[in-house]
Amino acid sequence: MIFDILTLFPEMFDGVLNASMLGRAMEKGILEFNTVNIRDFADNKHNRVDDAPYGGGRGMVMQAPPIYSAYESIVRLRGKKPHLIYMSPKGKTLTQQDAIRLSKMDSVAILCGHYEGVDQRIIDEIVDEEISIGDYVLTGGELPAMVLIDTISRMIDGVLSNEDSFTDESHFNGLLEYPQYTRPYEFHGVCVPDVLMSGNHANIAKWRRDKSVELTGKLRPDMLKGLDQNDD
Repeated sequence: MIFDILTLFPEMFDGVLNASMLGRAMEKGILEFNTVNIRDFADNKHNRVDDAPYGGGRGMVMQAPPIYSAYESIVRLRGKKPHLIYMSPKGKTLTQQDAIRLSKMDSVAILCGHYEGVDQRIIDEIVDEEISIGDYVLTGGELPAMVLIDTISRMIDGVLSNEDSFTDESHFNGLLEYPQYTRPYEFHGVCVPDVLMSGNHANIAKWRRDKSVELTGKLRPDMLKGLDQNDD
């Protein structure tokens, strides 16, 4: 899986993409990260990539030409048009199903906006979809891009140790994950549930399913609306 990232701040990605799960997957050749600095494609001596919005208003808007030139460099590098995602508070809220869908692609390009956003003509001409990580506004698209990369990468074969690492997690099957316990057996007077110590895998699986439904109903009742009641 190849991630091409168009950004004004490529240095922000260094620590995240080179550490932990993502770093190990990159060393194995499972993931490839390519950050493209949009400023490198500015056509002025000050490397300016923004200007005041037409019609007035606060802040600045990222200009179309440097973004488009950065995008063209990816097209030339890959030999094809990338699937380009713009991280935007106006976009569709990211879900686990989006991560699964995007993980099946060979490559994904991500555009990170800044200031008051990017010139609409860029969105209209080259962006395939806009994605938001929540109903709030951040300084730029870099942190949302990191979230998107992380959640997609976890779905790719070989990135995690085994498939169970994500198939039992919250949201993967439409439920929140069941409670987890480890040693010590007793902590502050609270013991691990007996069923988890029983060795009966059928009973453990049923307990986990029941707890997932219980927690989902308590914390995210909206998720239960799409649950197949025959699975209960």
